[in-house]
Amino acid sequence: MSNKHQPVIFGEVLFDCFPGGEQVLGGAPFNVAWHLQAFGDQPRFISRVGDDAFGKKIINAMQGWGMDTSSIQVDRQHQTGRVDIELIDDEPHYTITPNCAYDFIDADAIDHSAISGILYHGSLALRNATTRQAFEKLATEPNLSIFLDVNLRAPWYNHEALTNWLTQARWVKLNQHELQQLGFASGDMQQDMEQCQVKHELELLIVTRGEAGAIVRSRDGKLHSVTPPDSQQFVDTVGAGDAFTAVFLHGLISDWPLTRILDAAQQFAAAVVGLRGAISHDPEFYRTFKL
Repeated sequence: MSNKHQPVIFGEVLFDCFPGGEQVLGGAPFNVAWHLQAFGDQPRFISRVGDDAFGKKIINAMQGWGMDTSSIQVDRQHQTGRVDIELIDDEPHYTITPNCAYDFIDADAIDHSAISGILYHGSLALRNATTRQAFEKLATEPNLSIFLDVNLRAPWYNHEALTNWLTQARWVKLNQHELQQLGFASGDMQQDMEQCQVKHELELLIVTRGEAGAIVRSRDGKLHSVTPPDSQQFVDTVGAGDAFTAVFLHGLISDWPLTRILDAAQQFAAAVVGLRGAISHDPEFYRTFKL
């Protein structure tokens, strides 16, 4: 199946609220969609916002960035998503508000026409039954291949459900701690990756390791690794994984060789740690990568 179709990004959009009062657009699926738009992939982002100031800011920001907002639902009962972020030893710790608009994505409001290619999702937005049902209906589309970006956020995940989503996916990305949390914790990274990939019949298993870079295991058992550049500006790590994912998706859509995807994804993730938050509103920031 060719990946050259409009990517479908499903899940949360919210505001990351930092200790100093700064409020930054976020949510892993939103971050990925924002980056993909900058790369020229014109993603279809399916989410839900509240009928409130934050919700209006999100829609205005998307329109200003040239994004398609036709799949953004407006909820008049639930507030737009919010996450309060505390930075401890430069690592983000999240307090995620429950029962937000993105927890109530309406399956009947999703247009299933002309959907094909890659469907990206994480685990946070699927914490609530309403959004989970909307996703499960979407995932039955035969022309979609699923990219699961695990993104565990305690306590908002269920191990049994995650196992099903892993098996449903074609490609899976997670970090080394999440690999252990899912039960692949022998202490031998290569063995754990092999067991996870074989168990869930994945085409690619992508494991990010922070400062140590990333490892990808392909279906033929080959391992491909990449490390971050030696010098990089550092502000925070919020959204670095989403930046990596966005370039990985762009590479899959563009049929790049795996080595090129990995190198570009790592370079872009390294640049994003130089931002406050996960995205840039400056088109020039993206143009420098010449993807």
